[in-house]
Amino acid sequence: MRIAEISSPDHRQGLNEPQSPVISQIESSIKELERHSPEFPFPENLSGDLRLGVTQLSSLAPFSNSVKLQIWKLCYRLWNACVDIANAAGVRSSSSSSAMFSEENAKLRQISSDLLFLAAEVAGIPSPAFKSASFFYKTGLVWHDLHKFDLANTCFEKATDLTSRVEIGAITDSEERKLLLGINMARSRSAWELSDRNLAITLLNRAKNILFGCAENYKALANQYLMFGQIVLSNNEVCGVSEGLKLMNEALDLCEKGMRIVKRKEETIALKTLRSKTLRFIAASHLQRDEFESVLKCVRVLRDCGGGDDHPSLSVLAMKAWLGLGRFGEAEKELKGMVVNKGIPEGVWVSAVEAYFLAAGAAGAETAKGVFLGLLGRCHVSAGSATRVVRRVVGEGSSGEGSRVRAKVVAEVVSDERVVALFAGEEAVKERTTMHAVLWNCAADHFRSKDYEMSAEMFEKSMLYVPYNIENRILRAKGFRVLCLCHLGLSHLDRAQEYINEAEKLEPNIACAFLKFKINLQKNDYNEAITQVKAMTTCLDFTPDFLSLSSHEAIACRALPVAVAALSHLLYFHSSGKPMPTTEVMVLRTLVTILTQDSGNESEVLKHMKGAHKRLSELGSDCFFGKGEVGRRERDWLAVNSWNIGTRTGKEKNYELCAEFFRLASELYGSVVDGEIEGNNVMVCKSLILTVSAMIADEKKRKTTLLETEVKQAIDLLDRAGKILTSISAGSQHDGDEATSIEPNFFFIYTLNAYDLHARFNAIGPQQLHLIKDFAASKSCSSNYLLQIGLHASQGTQSNPEVATFALNACLSSLLTSPSPDYQYVALTVRKLIAVCVIHKGNTDDDVVYRMYKQAYRIMVGLKAGEYPVEEGKWLAMTAWNRAALPVRLGQVESARKWMSIGLELAGKVPGMNTYKSCMEDFLAGFEKKFHGHDNGETLSELVV
Repeated sequence: MRIAEISSPDHRQGLNEPQSPVISQIESSIKELERHSPEFPFPENLSGDLRLGVTQLSSLAPFSNSVKLQIWKLCYRLWNACVDIANAAGVRSSSSSSAMFSEENAKLRQISSDLLFLAAEVAGIPSPAFKSASFFYKTGLVWHDLHKFDLANTCFEKATDLTSRVEIGAITDSEERKLLLGINMARSRSAWELSDRNLAITLLNRAKNILFGCAENYKALANQYLMFGQIVLSNNEVCGVSEGLKLMNEALDLCEKGMRIVKRKEETIALKTLRSKTLRFIAASHLQRDEFESVLKCVRVLRDCGGGDDHPSLSVLAMKAWLGLGRFGEAEKELKGMVVNKGIPEGVWVSAVEAYFLAAGAAGAETAKGVFLGLLGRCHVSAGSATRVVRRVVGEGSSGEGSRVRAKVVAEVVSDERVVALFAGEEAVKERTTMHAVLWNCAADHFRSKDYEMSAEMFEKSMLYVPYNIENRILRAKGFRVLCLCHLGLSHLDRAQEYINEAEKLEPNIACAFLKFKINLQKNDYNEAITQVKAMTTCLDFTPDFLSLSSHEAIACRALPVAVAALSHLLYFHSSGKPMPTTEVMVLRTLVTILTQDSGNESEVLKHMKGAHKRLSELGSDCFFGKGEVGRRERDWLAVNSWNIGTRTGKEKNYELCAEFFRLASELYGSVVDGEIEGNNVMVCKSLILTVSAMIADEKKRKTTLLETEVKQAIDLLDRAGKILTSISAGSQHDGDEATSIEPNFFFIYTLNAYDLHARFNAIGPQQLHLIKDFAASKSCSSNYLLQIGLHASQGTQSNPEVATFALNACLSSLLTSPSPDYQYVALTVRKLIAVCVIHKGNTDDDVVYRMYKQAYRIMVGLKAGEYPVEEGKWLAMTAWNRAALPVRLGQVESARKWMSIGLELAGKVPGMNTYKSCMEDFLAGFEKKFHGHDNGETLSELVV
């Protein structure tokens, strides 16, 4: 029976009641709503006017039955208008204003429910409380959909209050029973959303008492328990797993109770379906708690129930449970069983393959491959799924033997024609790019771990996913280049050459040129490698970094000529003025280091060192060497190496190169870096002295004579050295700093060289004597140096007896003033003094020579036998005695007596001359007697000892 059909015998009376104006106002607003088009927003203040009318009407209660009936009719008109507008708006509108529209609609429904609540019971209307509760229930559902859970809960509570007045046992209408359960469940959902879980579950538990043996009610309540359980599990809370499992068990219990009560087949099927679904979720929750045996029990129950459940998830659940128990054989059976189950969706079996491989690792790679290819043969597989499986099997950044097994399996999968076909066409561009990236990264991981064989195979497979078109030409070239690198690592030089040739056809660039260079290096074809170094510099994308890299590669291969060529080219780019990644001096240092590793490269080293000196002159010390401590270290490194090479070539008697290196060393040591006052003057001086020494030594070795210009050049170098020597000597005397002094042997060499060179212009000029006297007065002078100077000045075509006499006399004085003189040198000095005097002065200065013999005698006086060299003593005695022969012949008795006497005296100081001494004494005595009694006619042979 409709509300509009109820008769109203007191309708005329109702027009005169006090509520009439308010009701008329409410009816007017409802009419306006009924005329409203859903294409436009609700009239402004409509809900406000209606809410005001309801408020005013509530203050006029109680109402007569006719007024109540009138209110009921208005409520239904308002409700129906809201329903009609909502239905029309839902079809026509999808704009952002729909949410606001829905909320306004809910407000109007709420007003309709409140208005009906005011009217309460009306005579002639059956179950008015349930009808009013139905309005509040449906309005609450609208508020719930709008996420206004507080308002929804209020509606559900009012509906609960209205139905609670009725005895449950007295309810026979199925719709009312359904409403009663719906209100409880809706209220439970709102409480859940308001985070009052305890109330929500309490309300569900209360609902068990109002199922009325209806299958639909059992299903609805069980479904709600299941839904709450799923929500709890999805939160991934530790404590939530137990709670979720409890809720699902409640749902399972309701399903089983319902199945025992219901009779109709379709109702039983619905409950069985829900029961299976619940059991699957229970199994999933057990899996989440690692309760693998319970998972398998659930799966067994599902499979053993009438007809058997073949849901796709069962195989996945069972497989994961077996994996959890470590029973990979059973897990593999489950996985393979999925291949024949055509009802399993693609996403499910892909997930299963991933899970299996994640647990089984490399040991499961073959199985994963078999399952994947099996699925490929029986059903449609997308490119995305293939990529997922490959990505899982490959793993992330793995290495080792397990990784190799995985990569082998992947290589077989991705090279299958059916798999490659999945990625063909424009629609699979994204997936093809992803697959290429997965394979490329796997190959790169193996390359980094130096497994070049596996890396090459994976790079080759990645090329299957690069189309042969112009757009991908660069990517293919890149693939060929990395394949070249892999085969280089494997020393497959011919294959590497093939790949790089292919890459060069697609994209000629510096990388291709560099790889060709590496191949030539490994082939030990140094000439071709050097040619390739030149070719690199002509590439459009060339940068000097590749020359540095080439030099490093060549050094690593011990291909030193190639390294030298690369560094020489790099030096050329430095001199061109272009910005460079490394400093010029660093390149030069590396170049010199390489060249000095093998002997015979001194000329090449000299060339580059001269080039460095030229650049130093052009750029200045700070620009060439750098500033601060770095610059000083660079300068000292070059200077020290120049010095060392000069020393080595000097030892090897290659005096020409030796002179060049020492001259360079003097220039480098003299360079001033970063505001220094002066360079290393001590080393400059030494280098200059050794330069001149090498020039003179080279002259002697080649048995030639230095040109006049060369002599002048050498003298200039020595003059520079002399000035530094003077300043160093003065400084060390003033400061007392021995660290800045120069070793005596360098002063000696300087003096000897200067003596030699000055003699080229004035053979016995006073300048030489002055030079020697300066040296004799210095702290560097020693008796040994003076002896050597004396010997040098006493012989040769440029001998200087004056210098020799001075040097030897100074040497003798130095030796005799020593606390323990070395009489071997004393004897040698005395002999040389006598020889110089005799050779250069002859017999014209006999007294000078005699004084020297006399001095020798005085030296020997007091010495122990043999302390003065015996042979030298004999030589003195005999030469002194023999010098008497000529005076005897000439009748110079006094002169003859003088020499015979000194000879006899000297013989008396020399051991082993006793026989000679006796003969001398006898001869001298006879000479004294016979000289006056005869005509002095003795022969020379009779006189000489």
